[in-house]
Amino acid sequence: MPNAGRPLSDRTPFAAVKVLYCAERQRSGLRYGLVRMNDMPESTDQDRASGTQRTIDSGGDNELRDTLNRTLSAVAQEDRDAFATLYRLASARVFGVILRMVRDRAEAEDLLQDVFVNVWRRASAFDPARGSAMTWLITLARNRTIDRLREHRESALDEPDALAIPSEDPTPAALAEASEARQRLEDCMQRLEPQQRGVVREAFFSGASYSELASRLSVPLGTMKSWIRRSLMQLKMCLEQ
Repeated sequence: MPNAGRPLSDRTPFAAVKVLYCAERQRSGLRYGLVRMNDMPESTDQDRASGTQRTIDSGGDNELRDTLNRTLSAVAQEDRDAFATLYRLASARVFGVILRMVRDRAEAEDLLQDVFVNVWRRASAFDPARGSAMTWLITLARNRTIDRLREHRESALDEPDALAIPSEDPTPAALAEASEARQRLEDCMQRLEPQQRGVVREAFFSGASYSELASRLSVPLGTMKSWIRRSLMQLKMCLEQ
């Protein structure tokens, strides 16, 4: 197994070291969760944000996809340096997907650590023939985040004094209004052209970057930005009617 069991290189992002530390404690049957992402130095955020956004914005999506596929396959062989590289290249994107779902930075950082612990443990389940590494990572992140949100809901229901405490949860009227707003948004989405609807969903619900979408549809990045901007304007006009 390449690099298995030996120290990480000096270039390894500090955050990745923390995640590996937690993963190996968990695998050894020791208590997990002693280290939180937001306990790390400020430079960690820079490590997490470096590389990924620059690579995506440069239009090198195919190269990045191939690199991530190879790197994740190496992680499956317990290559620690490959894990550090994967974290550096992918964590910012995964973090963004989680943050959009939970809308709480501390919670998102905690979930990001959970996700990469699972990546280290489950990397052998990745099959490049069935999809890209980034898709696999985002699916893992979305599933873990959904589980966490479900745990929060169940924990609130199990709280014995919950009914005795004034609730800050939405009232039935507010929930009905939110449901109506969601239905209104969906109705307006259906008024868009199929291609417009598809790129809006991918950009704002699946976490795809503009450059990724432009590459998939073989159009210039500027054209993709115009499509999405025009689609958002149409949605705004529809919702204001």
